[in-house]
Amino acid sequence: MKSETILDALDLPPGSRVDKKVPKRLLIENIAESSSDRRTINEGVWELLWVAALKPSTIGVPEYRDDLREYVEIALLHLAVHQEARLDRLVELVHRAVPYPVLLVTEKVASAGLSAAHKRWAQNEAGKTVLDGQVIAVYCDGTSNDAYLADFYSMLSLGRQPRTTMYSLYQGWINTILTLKAAEVTGIFRPSDDHAHSVARQEALGDCSRLENEIARLRKAASKEKQIARQIELNMELKAAKAALDAARSKL
Repeated sequence: MKSETILDALDLPPGSRVDKKVPKRLLIENIAESSSDRRTINEGVWELLWVAALKPSTIGVPEYRDDLREYVEIALLHLAVHQEARLDRLVELVHRAVPYPVLLVTEKVASAGLSAAHKRWAQNEAGKTVLDGQVIAVYCDGTSNDAYLADFYSMLSLGRQPRTTMYSLYQGWINTILTLKAAEVTGIFRPSDDHAHSVARQEALGDCSRLENEIARLRKAASKEKQIARQIELNMELKAAKAALDAARSKL
């Protein structure tokens, strides 16, 4: 299964392994504030496993501290969900529930995924952490990104990540996820040149997603429009959106 391939590709030392099941009730108690989220967890989660605890003592990477965050551990988790599960919401809930940065391997039917999200101190609650930006996720289904998976798995290895601090290590895995997501758009698997390129790539991927949705909306509206003047206006908007999409792709 691809989730096992991802876990193997990380090539973590045996001493970091935990391999303990996490009860659903802990997710519900820690993060599910609404009845909708409680239902999403109860009906969607098949199993949540704490695979490994990545600490300075288990992987030999120094901890990281600054005014915004403290990275003394990275939690590697494996989330298996049912076919009808709201995967995106469950992924976000798991990242929010754990006080440490999480590297989350997901499994849904025949597909697998990997996600990460930086954490920072909450502004109004001492000792609590919140997500710092969006969850960065990629899903491997053996179709859209199959040609790049061998490079992706090779790049995931702990030994190929930055090891200056736990923060740089975690950012390295985020960069690896972004590289695969960019390859799905450009057709070229090329690691980021530097941190600035990685940041620009993440922003460009967000722009691509937004513009693709906007183009689909404009095409649908233009196909239904009866007035010639409005059709011309929509086509001009569509042309501008396509140009913006090309510009965003060029930054990947």
